Amino acid sequence: MKNDRFVTVVLRRHRQLGHVRRWRNPPVYRPLVDLLTMEERHVIVTYRFDRATIQELCTQLEPDLMSQIRHPTGIPPDVQVLVLSALLKHIRRYIIFPEVEDLPTVKGDFYALGHIPNVMGAIDGTHVALVPPHRSEQVYRNRKSYHSMNVQMVYLADQYISQVNAMFPGSVHDAYILRNSSIPDMMAQLQRHCVWLLGDSGYPNLSWLLTPVRNPRTRAEERYNEANGRTRRVIERTFGLLKARFRCLHMTGGSLFYSPKKVCEIIIACSMLHNLALRRQVPFLQEDGPDDGVVAAVVPVEPVDSDEEEAEEEDNDNRESVIQQYFQ
Repeated sequence: MKNDRFVTVVLRRHRQLGHVRRWRNPPVYRPLVDLLTMEERHVIVTYRFDRATIQELCTQLEPDLMSQIRHPTGIPPDVQVLVLSALLKHIRRYIIFPEVEDLPTVKGDFYALGHIPNVMGAIDGTHVALVPPHRSEQVYRNRKSYHSMNVQMVYLADQYISQVNAMFPGSVHDAYILRNSSIPDMMAQLQRHCVWLLGDSGYPNLSWLLTPVRNPRTRAEERYNEANGRTRRVIERTFGLLKARFRCLHMTGGSLFYSPKKVCEIIIACSMLHNLALRRQVPFLQEDGPDDGVVAAVVPVEPVDSDEEEAEEEDNDNRESVIQQYFQ
């Protein structure tokens, strides 16, 4: 024991004098997986994307990720690909509100769903569970008595997410989130093009937002409500696919153990990746799926949230005009 202590002291002194070189080699980080050797189906089941899409992400994010590496033995981009800060820099590339030139196609796609004209999006909210900050626990408790972020999303007919707002805690009502989001300003800029969104009764009926008639008294109003419901089913399918692909957003994946800010970033990142998967036509695969692993029609893992509270109706003229013109 005394000899070991003596050797340690001598070596330390020699290092101080520069007589002894360091013996330990610098750390080398190796990828935990090799995508090139993995079966394609296993890649999709494990990482929710095919090999080509992962490589596309690595190429796109590499400049941002490499700029954070100060040592040549740093973790390579294909291992860092889930870094939120790098991904969120590209949000405008993945989550895009329809431009004027897109409106004819967008309206045509929605009309095919429920025969309501001039629809450019369906809007609704969903809850993502989290462990709340201790000091503001009650603010995050939603009407179903668990803690969450209340996430507002706008969808296109093909299940693309065209807008997402994940900043509000679970106790906040959908109508309040809408009023305090960028949606009213964006829709005001498009009003001369005669377009509107569809929402449920948790939202107010506005000149650019059509909601169901609460107590239909005519067959025309009933037909309108049926068409509104058929069109908004895209929301249920999209929520189901999003939360099935990214299980951390669903209750079965547990509550997210992060700050509300980080949870917001995770939700936005998952929305971006959801749109990327649709654009790249990446199939949704699961371990216990059919033989070929492809789920043709995803059964929603959670029904669409519909608020028990109903928003006050503010502008019914536009809805009445639609009912009279198209559903008599």
